Amino acid sequence: MDIKENILMGRYELGRLLGQGTFAKVYYARNLRTGSSVAIKVIDKEKVSRIGLINQIKREISIMRLVKHPNILQLYEVMATKTKIYFALEYAKGGELFNKVAKGRLKEHIARKYFQQLISAVDFCHSRGVYHRDLKPENLLLDENENLKVSDFGLSALAESKREDGLLHTTCGTPAYVAPEVINRRGYDGDKADVWSCGVILYVLLAGYLPFHDSNILEMYRKIGKSEFRFPNWFPLEARRLILRILDPNPVKRITISKIKENSWFKKGKIENNGASGSSSSSTVIKSQDSMKPSSMNAFHIISLSPGFDLTTLFEESRHKKEARFTIWRPASVIISKMEEVGKVLGMKVSKREAGLLKLEGMKEGRKGILSIDAEIFELTPSFHMVEVKKCNGDTLEYQKVLNEGLRPGLEDVIWDWQQDQQVQPEQHEVLLQQQDHDS
Repeated sequence: MDIKENILMGRYELGRLLGQGTFAKVYYARNLRTGSSVAIKVIDKEKVSRIGLINQIKREISIMRLVKHPNILQLYEVMATKTKIYFALEYAKGGELFNKVAKGRLKEHIARKYFQQLISAVDFCHSRGVYHRDLKPENLLLDENENLKVSDFGLSALAESKREDGLLHTTCGTPAYVAPEVINRRGYDGDKADVWSCGVILYVLLAGYLPFHDSNILEMYRKIGKSEFRFPNWFPLEARRLILRILDPNPVKRITISKIKENSWFKKGKIENNGASGSSSSSTVIKSQDSMKPSSMNAFHIISLSPGFDLTTLFEESRHKKEARFTIWRPASVIISKMEEVGKVLGMKVSKREAGLLKLEGMKEGRKGILSIDAEIFELTPSFHMVEVKKCNGDTLEYQKVLNEGLRPGLEDVIWDWQQDQQVQPEQHEVLLQQQDHDS
């Protein structure tokens, strides 16, 4: 439907323009069924296709599905027409944190609250194998309760993007916030690079300006490489000490997130606000819940994974699937036991990485190394689950053989249906969306 008609897909009433970039515009919108406020990001499909940003858009969708956290902007659903892609996002009424800093430095306790929430969100991303790579005040939004929301995962990378040396190699980000090892182009750890950016952000919140700034970009890079900066005289002593440990140009010596959480300045005045915590406790609560049961999925997740509504079909005719999905009418404990049983029959080592996630590894070296498979369990209802099986390492043909000749027949007695065999009809799509609205 044309954006000018004001009603999108019969679901959202579009309002004022909130912001725009080269390839996208963001509008305020109202969900016509629930009355709740959302932000609609409208992406020009032809522009992103022409410039080759299709994979970046798909990666952003995948990553935002992975990172559900009180301090991360939520993606509700993705819609598309022949010319446009639409993201329905959580509406951050408070706007960009940058707008607050632009008016001057923040009070110490306010800056600390935002920094606590930022670290909580970034720590959660890293626990899911996601590296943001463009952390800056412009990408940190505030909700109506002044809680921070990390946004814009367009430059993010997944752990699987690492090369054989275990490092990321794409130089990206905003120059003033980029870690020195990213500039050096010799490979970098995504988590350590994100920590550096968090340190720059903390400095900006407390000082009101950047630690590394120069009209000459090369001179600014030189300062970043040597971590050459000064603190204003009003800077809190404990915060100075913490920032010096974060902005260490040597990534090996740089403080880790776990150590930041133990820092005395960081731990002061921990705040919990409507479930969004500015402290490390937010991450702890989420992890303790995860340890009890697999990740849950709402209607949008189910639809986005189904063949009939797979967004990738909007960009390309076909693809060689590296993952398979099946649904099971069994409790998670039964599924895990069955997967372990089948894995042993196949002569594979089975280990539990975290709640709802199993890893199956071959005992012998294959054509392209040891075959490694992840099997993640998602809760649809307490007794109905979806399992996603994905190759992490090894030869694709060996993986397909294990999948089709081992896992599939081995699980046949408990599987309800395989996702790639199931086509979701439009009317089913509508029913699931109604259920999503009802649950939200």
